[in-house]
Amino acid sequence: MGYHVEIDKRSGFCSGVISAITCAEKALETNREVYSLGAIVHNNEELHRLESKGLKVIGRKDLSDLPANTTVLIRAHGEPPSTYEIAASRNIDLLECTCPVVLQLQKKIKQEYARIRPDNGKILIFGKKGHAEVEGLLGQVDGDAIVVENYREAGKITLPEGPVSLFSQTTKNPDEYKKTADNIRVLMQKSGLDTGKLKIFNTICAQVNGRQEALIRFAKSKSIILFVAGKESSNGKVLFRICKEANPRTYAIENPGDISAQWFRPGDLAGICGATSTPFWLMEKVAEKVRNL
Repeated sequence: MGYHVEIDKRSGFCSGVISAITCAEKALETNREVYSLGAIVHNNEELHRLESKGLKVIGRKDLSDLPANTTVLIRAHGEPPSTYEIAASRNIDLLECTCPVVLQLQKKIKQEYARIRPDNGKILIFGKKGHAEVEGLLGQVDGDAIVVENYREAGKITLPEGPVSLFSQTTKNPDEYKKTADNIRVLMQKSGLDTGKLKIFNTICAQVNGRQEALIRFAKSKSIILFVAGKESSNGKVLFRICKEANPRTYAIENPGDISAQWFRPGDLAGICGATSTPFWLMEKVAEKVRNL
């Protein structure tokens, strides 16, 4: 039967992920062993492609066991200072592929922590607990920060009387970040704290932020949406919810094999989109499968 299909041209890898993958591919072309400290991208299909080229994924606990002169890639999410210290002590060759936006955020948090710590201040991070980027941010302040995953949590934390500085993981939802900031402000008022000591930093990636409004328009303009992303993608979870709200006929898939013909109706115009960790080649494969249903 087949259906008309359109791929969202603004979906797919962000510049930080593109840079990290390009860095990995260039290193692999030299025929040396290359290890990625954590999954370079939260997408199994792309990981399989890179692993077929020789990229090996390791965890932080494996870093201390690697021999000297091993090549280890620091992915776009970034790493805490302790990772660099271990690598230096073992003469490990690091490929620095941290996204520039994340590097800037790490620097900001470190500077702000140094500023407010003498006054009993507290750093707050709106992000996913355990996420690689958040772990890297916590490392900038020796773990001395509060991580809140949503605006509801923000209304239940205990705050000091000193200054409070709020930052966001770069790929979070801007509306949820605003709600989180509002709840912290309300919490301070209820606790009798000076809301003038609350400082909110705009640290959500502009590229990611700009995609969300465009994605809403795209989802509304199609009769059915296939959202392609890995299950581990934090950004994917955020963007999928946005698509689902804009178009209830939105289905989350990881690859073409997840597609069900029963989702479709005669005359459907299908939209294919994805997360910042979704390769464009994978969305093209999904589109091909839909055209041939």
